[in-house]
Amino acid sequence: MRRLPPLAAIRAFEAAARTENFTAAAAELGMTQAAVSYQVKSLEERLGAPLFVRERGRARLTPLGQRLLPPLSAAFDGIEAAFASHREDDETLLTVTTTHTFANTWLAWRLGAFQMEHPDLAVRMTTSNELCDLRGGDADVAIRGGSGGWEGLEEHRLFPTNFTPMACPDYLASLERKLGRPVEPHDLPHQNRISPGDDWWQQWFADNGVPYDDSVLRRAGVRLENQANEGHAAMGGQGFALLTPLLWKGDVAAGRLAAPFPDRVSARGWAYWLVFPRERRMVPKVKRFREWLIAEIEQAVQEVDGGWAKQDRVPDQQVTLRIV
Repeated sequence: MRRLPPLAAIRAFEAAARTENFTAAAAELGMTQAAVSYQVKSLEERLGAPLFVRERGRARLTPLGQRLLPPLSAAFDGIEAAFASHREDDETLLTVTTTHTFANTWLAWRLGAFQMEHPDLAVRMTTSNELCDLRGGDADVAIRGGSGGWEGLEEHRLFPTNFTPMACPDYLASLERKLGRPVEPHDLPHQNRISPGDDWWQQWFADNGVPYDDSVLRRAGVRLENQANEGHAAMGGQGFALLTPLLWKGDVAAGRLAAPFPDRVSARGWAYWLVFPRERRMVPKVKRFREWLIAEIEQAVQEVDGGWAKQDRVPDQQVTLRIV
């Protein structure tokens, strides 16, 4: 254990000794002159020797005070430099953590635009499906999927994780040639499905009146751990994957994926959220990223489906809009 006098008393002495004026020290420290005088007096009592000779308009140091001032000022300079280094890093580096799926399908394609709009910021993105300690400094902000309700964090709901079957156009065309007609929802239980036992498939079948039994859910197939991998497997011609339209609209537009039932979109009540500690909501870099991300998401939601995702509803069945 360090045997140190109270830090408040040391700060008061160092400021008064450096300025040789109790009034100036009080202004610097945001204290009253009486409070500075009290702290210095308590330090003198602890040392058993005077530190100042009080003169009119000036506080002249005693030999003891002259001996103590240089190492104490150097110590405070070191402390100030340590915190200044942290502030500089904190103000110039934004760390964003998110899931593999959101990073690979959406954020990585756009994050550079944010950095170009804010050239004073370096931006770092990390990916993990595990929760991180935002308060412990693992990242500045997180984008996560779930139902919300994270204690101590400010939450901004971005968009719901709705889903519809998608496949690569070549796979879909081959299947329709084999069937001799356009594919229908009731065909899917008997086709190649990626992660066929996923309960998202159960919900999509139920929402669309598609009959199925346990053998359908036990059907052999590729099982993958996240939507990013499932989407890329679908692009590789391995079958149908249940994907969130907003995350894959670029691949649909580029012809890498096709959505045969764009009007049959299911939802689970989950969403993607932007979260960060409440006490950091007005930190400039967090505020700038929050405003940019929310605006980008709102535009993307409107472009992908006319605003259905924002309204939390499935498109009317008669709508035939293709997802782009």
